[in-house]
Amino acid sequence: MKSQQELLRSTNYCVIVPTYNNQKTLKKVVDAVLDFTTNIIIVNDGSTDSTSEILKSYSQLTQIHHPQNLGKGRALRNGFRKALEQNFQYAITIDSDGQHFASDIPKFIDEIQKEPNSLLIGSRNMTQEGVPKKSSFGNKFSNFWFKFETGIKLDDTQSGFRLYPLLLLPKRFYTNKFEFEIEVIVRSAWKGITVKNIPIQVLYDPAERVSHFRPFRDFTRISILNTVLVTNALLYIKPRDFFRKAKKKGFKKFFLEDILESNDSNFKKSASIALGIFIGFSPFWGFQTILLFTFAALFKLNKVIAYLASNVSFPPFIPFVIYGSLKMGSFFVANDSILILDSSLTFDDIQKNATQYIVGSLILASVSALIVGLISYLLLTAFSQKAVEKI
Repeated sequence: MKSQQELLRSTNYCVIVPTYNNQKTLKKVVDAVLDFTTNIIIVNDGSTDSTSEILKSYSQLTQIHHPQNLGKGRALRNGFRKALEQNFQYAITIDSDGQHFASDIPKFIDEIQKEPNSLLIGSRNMTQEGVPKKSSFGNKFSNFWFKFETGIKLDDTQSGFRLYPLLLLPKRFYTNKFEFEIEVIVRSAWKGITVKNIPIQVLYDPAERVSHFRPFRDFTRISILNTVLVTNALLYIKPRDFFRKAKKKGFKKFFLEDILESNDSNFKKSASIALGIFIGFSPFWGFQTILLFTFAALFKLNKVIAYLASNVSFPPFIPFVIYGSLKMGSFFVANDSILILDSSLTFDDIQKNATQYIVGSLILASVSALIVGLISYLLLTAFSQKAVEKI
C-alpha cells in the first residue's frame, strides 16, 4: 500500500485557489497548500486590496489575474481551463478565506483512489459553534433542491473545498457567480458522475474571514438557477433516466422488478397510485408533472408508480375527465348555463363554468384517488399473500 506522500506524488492533481479581497488569509492558505503540492493555480478575481502585492511572492506558481471582479464561478471556470491546459486530471478547489484546512487535501487524494470518476465535496460540520445561521440554512436549502434535482442525498452541497474530475465535467457552463458551484454538481450528477461528501474540518473566524456572498442578489440568482434545473429535471432528466433504465433492463423486466415488485410497502405503492390519480384528475393543467414529483418527493412515494398512474389525463382521456369533473361539480355548484362538449364550445362557456369544473375536478380527484388507492392496496396485499403461499 502506498504511503500518503507517495499517493500525493503519484496522483495527477492541482489545487485551484480563487481569491477576491482576502488579504488577511490568502498567504496563510497558500503556504498551507504548499506543504502538500506546488501544483497551485491562483485566480485573483479582480481584487482591490493588497492581494496583487502578496502574490508577487509566489511568482513560481501559476497565476491568473482578472482586471475586474467576474465572480467565483468565472474564477473557477478559468482555473479549470488552465488546469486542463497543463494536463491535470483532477483539480482540488479551496477557498482563500481561511475556513478550510489544507491538511484535509490527503483525504481527497485517498478517497479518489477508491472511485476515480467521482466529484468529492468536503462536508462541514454545520452544527459546530461559530457557524453562521444563514450558512446553515442556506446549506439545508441547497441540499433539498440538489436531492430533488438529482435523487442524491448529500449533507453539504455548498462547501467550496472540492475535488473535480476535470476530464469528465460538462464542456460548457452558464453561470459565473456563487451559483456556479450548484450548477456544476447538478449537471455532473446528470452526466453520471458520482457526487459524494467526505468529512472535512472547518473554521469560521469572524476576525479574519471575509464573505462576499450578497444575500439578496446571490440568493435570487440561486433561486432562478434552481427553477431552471428543476424544470429541466422534471421535463427531461427524470423521464430520460426512467426510459434509459427501462430500456437497459427490458421494459417487461423493469416493470415487474422495479415497479410491481419494488421494495416499497404495499401501502406506499397504493399511496403512490392514489397520488397519481389525484394529480391526473386535478385542474392544475401545465403544472401536473411538477406537482406530482414535488409531492412524491415530499411524502417519499414511488415517483415512477405515481407518474404512470397520473396518465389518466392522457390526451385521449381528457374529454372524459373534463366531462366527469363538470358532472361532479354540477351537484355542488349552482349554474344556470349548460355546458355542451362539442364543436360549438367557446372560451366564454368555459369561463362561466370554471367554478363548477374546478370544484368538480377536485372532488372527483379526491374520491377517485381514495377508491383506486384502496382497491390497489387490497389487490397488492392479495397478490403478496399468494406469492408467500407459493413459496
